[in-house]
Amino acid sequence: MSPNATTPFHHLSLRSVLEKEKLNDTNFLDWYRNLRIVLKVEKKSYILDGPVPEEPPANATKSIRDAWTKHTDDSTEVACLMLATMIPDLQKDLEHHDAFEMLKQLKEMFQQQARQQRFETVRALHACKMTEGTSVSSYVLKMKSYIDQLERLGSSIGPELAIDLILNSLPKSYDQFVLNYNMNNLEKSISELHLMLKTTEKNIPSKTSKVLMIREGKIKKPQAKGKGKGKPKSHGNYKGKKFVPKDSVKKKENLPKMPLVSIVEKLVIGSETAQLTLQS
Repeated sequence: MSPNATTPFHHLSLRSVLEKEKLNDTNFLDWYRNLRIVLKVEKKSYILDGPVPEEPPANATKSIRDAWTKHTDDSTEVACLMLATMIPDLQKDLEHHDAFEMLKQLKEMFQQQARQQRFETVRALHACKMTEGTSVSSYVLKMKSYIDQLERLGSSIGPELAIDLILNSLPKSYDQFVLNYNMNNLEKSISELHLMLKTTEKNIPSKTSKVLMIREGKIKKPQAKGKGKGKPKSHGNYKGKKFVPKDSVKKKENLPKMPLVSIVEKLVIGSETAQLTLQS
């Protein structure tokens, strides 16, 4: 297919997304989401919302007949696009349906897959709980993605319930905001609530950041004096397991050296002197 006046080149580029991963038995939801994106850009998504109206009578005005003709032509083009982006087995089953009827048949065929994804989305949505100190903007966008996904699956939860789910899952630092919101009976969209929470986040007390610093190990207890690193000062020498004070070592080292013979002579002279003293 070559670009023309009715199908700009960037539209063809988007259609290539559908052609890369054709509809099969396992990817209906992803294929359907991509199909709606392409048709939204081409301003033909209305084809999937209802059947082609009956042909107007011959005496109808030109504007009515032109609108019907455009709807019919768009439906044919969308049906061909859908058939061209699915596996041959599905093509054989659906080639005689228009776009709206084709989508209706596909939804019935893949109902179980949609039900499973809806269950997983609901479970993820109810499990959401914002952690103290994390970005409220990222959190609200995450919640909104689950809510939008439920709407695409045909299970819209409504704006009021969506707001309540978001407010109920905020941490304690937003308690005052939630109280004010409910007391003033505010009715905001998720986008408006998102902006309000981003403004409130800037005024959250700094103790939140301290909690984060403690969790990340950035705050350390001051080190006690005298307990620095390194080897302790030594007050003596060790010989094996026995401790010998330094003073005794010094005294022992300062004793005068004397030959062994001199020591024996002194002992003998001392004993003879003692005997003479006893005899006298």
